[in-house]
Amino acid sequence: MRESLKDTVALVTGASSGIGQASAVRLAAAGARVALVARRVERLEKLAKDIRAKGGEAIAIAADIGSVGDAEGAVARTVADLGRLDTVVNAAGVMINGPTLEVTLSDWDQMLNVNFRGLMYVTKAALPHLLQAVGTSSRKVADVVNVSSVAGRYAAPQVAIYNATKFAVNAATEAWRQEFTRQSLRFSVVEPGATTTELWNKEGQWEGFTAMFGDVERLLAEDIAEAVAYIVTSPRRVAVNEILIRPTDQP
Repeated sequence: MRESLKDTVALVTGASSGIGQASAVRLAAAGARVALVARRVERLEKLAKDIRAKGGEAIAIAADIGSVGDAEGAVARTVADLGRLDTVVNAAGVMINGPTLEVTLSDWDQMLNVNFRGLMYVTKAALPHLLQAVGTSSRKVADVVNVSSVAGRYAAPQVAIYNATKFAVNAATEAWRQEFTRQSLRFSVVEPGATTTELWNKEGQWEGFTAMFGDVERLLAEDIAEAVAYIVTSPRRVAVNEILIRPTDQP
């Protein structure tokens, strides 16, 4: 049975598009007040307005989570404005793949900063508030959901650093899960396969994927948001550690 998120607060990174945006909308529909975190504040403000129009509550927080100051500030602003923090969804992500000799160090650094360092900074700042929420919530549980990828399970040519960041997300999530589960702070990882998001907007990304795996009907961001909602609306006794989601057409 799904639980309401009424009287809880969720912080969602990468909320200006894709899985982050869809997850924020879904959690707001489940009753959470939502802090929308990303760099593109105009998109966040529009999304916050849309959520409010549907009876929800949301605030927009412009932040580059690859900066530790911005990440800590986003968490602090969430707690200051919304009063608490029960759920973190680390959905921000960057994918820049291609031949290793052609991809730049700057591209690699960008993936490391957003996909792993940003997740690490937000999680570290959020931990005291999440543990406090366990004791003050009627649900007696708090959640961190980290959006990884199928690329966190299987390495592939021309995907080395993206693979590395997602393998790191999977490993850190499992270690944190073991460390905090007895304190009713659940850590979960969601690993989507090919999903229709802005990750594929860089020229040649989808062509490279289809060359390796063939053309498939991609998942929607809303499909992944449903998995996120399933995790965080589960009762305290249920810890969903990992969800792997692939397109039906992908072997």
